[in-house]
Amino acid sequence: MGLKCYDTVDYRENIYIKKIVLTNQKDSDRSFRIFFHQDFHILESPAGDTVYFDPDERALIHYKVDRYFLTSGMRHDLAGIDQYATGVKEFQGREGTWRDAEDGWLEGNPVAQGSVDSVLSFWIDVPGREERTIYYWMAAGKNFAEVSRLNQMIKVLTPDFIIHRTKDYWRAWVNKEEFNLEVLPPAVIDLFKKSLLIMRTNVDAGGAIMAASDSDAQSLVRDTYSYMWPRDGAFTAYALDLAGYIGVTRNFFRFCLDIISEGKESSGYFLHKYHPDGSLGSSWHPWIMNGGKKRLPIQEDGTGLVLWALWHHFDKYRDVELSARIYDVMGNRCGDFLASYRDHETGLPLPSYGLWEETWGVHTFTVAAVYAGLTAAANFAGFFGEKEKANCYQDAAQEVKAAMKKYLYSKEHKRFLRKVVPQEDGYLQPDALIDASLYGPFYFGVFGAKDEMVVNTMAVIKERLWVKSEVGGMARYEGDLYHQSAKDTGDIPGNPWFICTLWLAQWYIAKAENLKDLQEAIPIIEWVTARAMPTGVLAEQVNPFTDQPISVSPLTWSHATYVATVLEYLHKLEEVYLCPRCGRPMYRHDRGGREQHKGKEWVKIHQIQEKELGHSLTYVQEGIVEYLGRRANISVNHSRCVGATMCAFTCPAAIFELVHDKAHLIVENLSKCLLQTCMNCRNNCPTNAVRIEFTDENI
Repeated sequence: MGLKCYDTVDYRENIYIKKIVLTNQKDSDRSFRIFFHQDFHILESPAGDTVYFDPDERALIHYKVDRYFLTSGMRHDLAGIDQYATGVKEFQGREGTWRDAEDGWLEGNPVAQGSVDSVLSFWIDVPGREERTIYYWMAAGKNFAEVSRLNQMIKVLTPDFIIHRTKDYWRAWVNKEEFNLEVLPPAVIDLFKKSLLIMRTNVDAGGAIMAASDSDAQSLVRDTYSYMWPRDGAFTAYALDLAGYIGVTRNFFRFCLDIISEGKESSGYFLHKYHPDGSLGSSWHPWIMNGGKKRLPIQEDGTGLVLWALWHHFDKYRDVELSARIYDVMGNRCGDFLASYRDHETGLPLPSYGLWEETWGVHTFTVAAVYAGLTAAANFAGFFGEKEKANCYQDAAQEVKAAMKKYLYSKEHKRFLRKVVPQEDGYLQPDALIDASLYGPFYFGVFGAKDEMVVNTMAVIKERLWVKSEVGGMARYEGDLYHQSAKDTGDIPGNPWFICTLWLAQWYIAKAENLKDLQEAIPIIEWVTARAMPTGVLAEQVNPFTDQPISVSPLTWSHATYVATVLEYLHKLEEVYLCPRCGRPMYRHDRGGREQHKGKEWVKIHQIQEKELGHSLTYVQEGIVEYLGRRANISVNHSRCVGATMCAFTCPAAIFELVHDKAHLIVENLSKCLLQTCMNCRNNCPTNAVRIEFTDENI
């Protein structure tokens, strides 16, 4: 027997469909029974659930309060299930109703309540060497009417229709910006698109960007990553804005606005993490210190980064209506908090928890994020004409920058410190541990990527935190104990994390001044790409010896950093890849370059030509041309071509066209080529992508 399974969650309705293609690998006819087990903990508790068989729907329905889950299916175009069983699990030693399936026959108990589960089955006959398809589906709703409507919808539209409409929608969604990705390795393009889709699956309808939806962590800490951390959310919103998904990020910023509008957060800061409905999530950060003194349990970088991401959103899209409303509340409150929550002696932000949520102090990463948040607040205030407030925020940002240089850059170590911890006597206790998060000063614009302080720090990070095993990758910090895989913290300072590894690539990109510099980032991007699961999922970290994923998978932050790194690479490529003749970009990463080509003369010629021919022109990468007794092979190397269109622009015979951001030859026009009397295409191609090889001088 062979099974192929295809899973779909409808893009519009609360419907999940599993398509199973079952193959009979023997010559004789066979009968098969496929079983599905439903084990819900509705509203996060097994108590008080009910499951029953509904004869009208031909389905099993689990429910509690305002949560309903209907499960059914189809085979041979016949909707409904063949057998079912309901029962009790996790109570008085009962393992669950799945035990009833072990003999291949379900007893048909029609209802159970309390801590319950259920099993359903489909029976199907498959002729020898043939295949048949079974569909299983689940509909979710707040009442019976909702799940009944969805059940009928599936049967009327058919599961295949829903599967295909969902596939078409997400294909359109992920390709909507029409980025010119062809300069990237194919595997990078594939993971880039999968990362966008995976990020989107972790965005709640109400705007919350969830850190992860993997429930495996419950076995370790009895909790999940299914919360909105302001930091993770801000990084993800930044990446989604780079990728053009303004609708998704608008909802995120509205979600943040709701949080900052009431409760303790109305003072201008975000707390640890939040549920998708905006309520405060679980936390291990106390509100008092030893001795009972109050301590604000925040990670201040989260507040700064939400403002940083909001300004990037506004600066890219000029979304005045939304940004004005959010700035009036969140911008002012958070800006005021960041400006005031500082030590008056040093100018540094007051201590808070670091981005790894483990240590208390004044962290370099947090200080950089505070600088970015204050700069964003100043930019907003200046845009909306509040000059006095803009000056206040900008002055605070400059004081934070000066304090970072004075107190967090160690002349002794010639690099930034991880953090300093204020003591009772005013002494700032330095923590010189090497930490990958020390990339923050350049990434958030405090200092340039080529500033000596940054260069020194990044060099030490690369030297000390790169995992010295066959796996490689960058650890978080020296001696990282979280999911520790090795006791040798010299060669293996910690498990390699995807985000930390990509931070090195982001530095290479930021400091690049030419193509050679920029190419340093590609091996790192490919390192991450090679360690994605076959589905495209990136975990939080990997084992330094086996390459196996560790901790939650997927981690939204991993995918967000991957997407941001790829797009930052393409942006920088556009900056440094210039025509030596005119100084204009030879590469455009977005569809803007494509739009510029639409009105060109050669495009008009080809459009007229297609109308006359009555069909589309034929595009190829290579062909044979002849002129005045000479014959040659002409080709376009797509690994070199960046879509600069100089070949098409200078060709008098109009034999070139831009297709999917790459130059192609037009078969119908090859006979018009002037060959040795012209050679404009080869001579003007800035990347030497056009090649002409003469094969016969006398034809």
